[in-house]
Amino acid sequence: MEHMRVTALFLLLFVSLSAFGSGIVIVHDDHRWPGPDRRIVPPRPRPPTVVTRAIELDRQRVTARIEDQVARTTIEQVFHNPNSRQVEGTFFFPVPKGAQLDGFTLEINGQRAEAEMLDAGKARKIYEGIVRSLKDPGLLEYADRDLYKIRIFPFPARGKRTITVSYTQVLIADSGLIEYRAPLSVAKHSGRPPKEVSLEIDLKTKAPLKSLWSATHEPDIEQQNKSARITWSANNVKPETDFQLYYAAANTEFGASLLTHRKDGEDGYFLLLLSPGNQAKKTETLPKDVTFVLDTSGSMSGNKLEQAKKALAFCVENLNDNDRFEVLRFATEVEPLFDGLKNASSKNRRAAKEFIRALKPIGSTAINDALQLALKTRPKNSKRPYVVIFLTDGRPTIGVTNERDIVANVAKDKSKLTRIFCFGIGTDVNTHLLDRITEQTKAFSQYVLPEEDLEVKLSRFFSKIKDPVLADLKLNYPGKVRATQTYPRNLPDLFKGDQLVVVGRYRNQGKGKLTLQGALKGKTVAHEFSLNFPKRSARNTFIPRLWATRRVGYLLDEIRLRGERKELKDEITQLAREYGIVTPYTAYLIVEDERRNQVTMNRRLLPQLEADTAARREITTLYESLGRAKSGDAGVANAQAASSLKTAKTAGGARQQAVTQANRALRVSSPAPTAPPRSFSTSRPGVVTAPVGPRAAPKPSPAPPKKSISTSRTGGATIDQRVSNYATQNRRVAGKTFYRNGDRWLDAEIRTLKQPKPIRVEFGSDAYFNLLRQDPAVAKWLALGNRVSFVLKGKLYEVHENP
Repeated sequence: MEHMRVTALFLLLFVSLSAFGSGIVIVHDDHRWPGPDRRIVPPRPRPPTVVTRAIELDRQRVTARIEDQVARTTIEQVFHNPNSRQVEGTFFFPVPKGAQLDGFTLEINGQRAEAEMLDAGKARKIYEGIVRSLKDPGLLEYADRDLYKIRIFPFPARGKRTITVSYTQVLIADSGLIEYRAPLSVAKHSGRPPKEVSLEIDLKTKAPLKSLWSATHEPDIEQQNKSARITWSANNVKPETDFQLYYAAANTEFGASLLTHRKDGEDGYFLLLLSPGNQAKKTETLPKDVTFVLDTSGSMSGNKLEQAKKALAFCVENLNDNDRFEVLRFATEVEPLFDGLKNASSKNRRAAKEFIRALKPIGSTAINDALQLALKTRPKNSKRPYVVIFLTDGRPTIGVTNERDIVANVAKDKSKLTRIFCFGIGTDVNTHLLDRITEQTKAFSQYVLPEEDLEVKLSRFFSKIKDPVLADLKLNYPGKVRATQTYPRNLPDLFKGDQLVVVGRYRNQGKGKLTLQGALKGKTVAHEFSLNFPKRSARNTFIPRLWATRRVGYLLDEIRLRGERKELKDEITQLAREYGIVTPYTAYLIVEDERRNQVTMNRRLLPQLEADTAARREITTLYESLGRAKSGDAGVANAQAASSLKTAKTAGGARQQAVTQANRALRVSSPAPTAPPRSFSTSRPGVVTAPVGPRAAPKPSPAPPKKSISTSRTGGATIDQRVSNYATQNRRVAGKTFYRNGDRWLDAEIRTLKQPKPIRVEFGSDAYFNLLRQDPAVAKWLALGNRVSFVLKGKLYEVHENP
């Protein structure tokens, strides 16, 4: 009966969908909805000129209060009816899968409402009925969940309805890590993106927090010893994923948490979180030696030098009392302040700030001399971490100027405790030189673009490294477990409040002690953690993509710094295709690989880019600049793009950052992806897919102060905006990557089949819904659209519509 009622609906629109908790509003004609005292009667005819506009989601706010493993979540959604007549509908709320709902309340405009609870079986019939009626499979991703539903009437003309849902659940711990998911994925079918989507989580634990990490977003986190506040927001975007948070608390000096994913018969993937937390006392942190090295050559004149001076003054002021430091300024020659390291006393800090304040820009750029004096400043037998903060805006112009010679001179320093952190100011720096210097010393480079604030970047960096806890790290894995292709390749030092995220592959399996070894005050110390690397783990499907993202970053950097090799290109192409790590750099490799292998157009993963000659020419130029452009806009953008992938915290966020940097290299003033040309629209009538990552759309970057390249336009978008759009025409869903080919979504795994014979399945048929029951992941794949091709158990299925 329920199924019959739903299929009889005159459905107009889905307003909001999400995987965990956001509600779904279905508007229906009030003359055909069978209420308790109504008969189903034919609808009154309306003039053909009447157009019903889509109900819009204005705002969604999610707030959560978590205490240890109990979470209370409140979701507030504000819907707007833009039509000139009132409507009525039904609000559906898919229950979070696996959640134990201890309490559930629902309010409409502040008035408590009673909702009907449907189990997964009845809910599935409703979902399938709606899919058949509207011919839109978006609801299928909820096909295995329970459901609450409630009538909404009246929904006033041009009015708003606020719906608030609150529920309490007991969170599940897996290997010591507790997982919480917040519903953020909204408005996938909305008439327009919501004006605001926001999240606020207050977390409290009885034991000190050790691990705190989001697998999907990069939120703002204010963490204390036993509490944290996590916030995220976006305006006028459609988040594609829900917010996924992992955390762990322990009364130990160090915390270690492990997540794994492994299929039968394959090597596994792991993600390891290591952190001392925020509880380390000042007496437990290591005293450090710091040498600040500032370029004062003529090119630093103006705002660059003024920002650098303010930033260094901040760093000097925030040294710990037991630290030692030196300040070197360099131009044609190098001038030290103290002629050696001095205690960070009030007197010495004042002297340093006066020295910095008086610096003037003049002369050439003696980079080699400055680095050599900085390395000699470290006492030979010192057991302290030694940090060199090196700031320059140019390339070496006097003394030793050859890049290889300068790097070789740095490599002569054999200290395991020396770290040289480079800050390149502007775009006239030699990125290859700075990155190879930091690579030698297990540090990293940062680049400050002309429109960015050096003071902010350097201040944030120095605040992070203020309190070292453990240096020269090594990991020993338990028993027969063999960890391979781990990233970061060179483990950095650990600092108070810091968290190290290690991803990698592993062979064999077993439980045992993982040992974290490091240097502490001249002695080697070790911390042991009991962890399990299982033979099989179906959870945590995001780990392979995060691992692949970092590996692609390292491989691109190999090409950038050391030259192109066929094996590097082939592996990048394979990983980018399989895991959807498509940036303008990797898109070039995918397109060239498909052209070389003569893949038919209806099986190509980036056919839009293949057909756009001008855009393809642009990505060719960009890729070729990877190893050639050491400086300038392209050189800096290439370095930042590779770095964003190498240091990825989330796969989607890192890919978007890499695309943004590539856009800068292509001199795009607005890097946000644009809608594709009409010929590449989706299979849903009136809906255009504009991919958006889990983060808010990046703010437009000011155009570089150089002559812009000429751009032709297709569909209202510049060449470079189209490149950006093509690079994001894919989705990672339930362990598979799908690409848009015309009006069809293609499973990347099709590439591995030899002469497949497709099994054609008509959308909405009995065979279609029977297919859903073969594997839980199928529902999520089919939810992409009504034309989908995917591989299941070695067979190719093609979903099609009956004309």
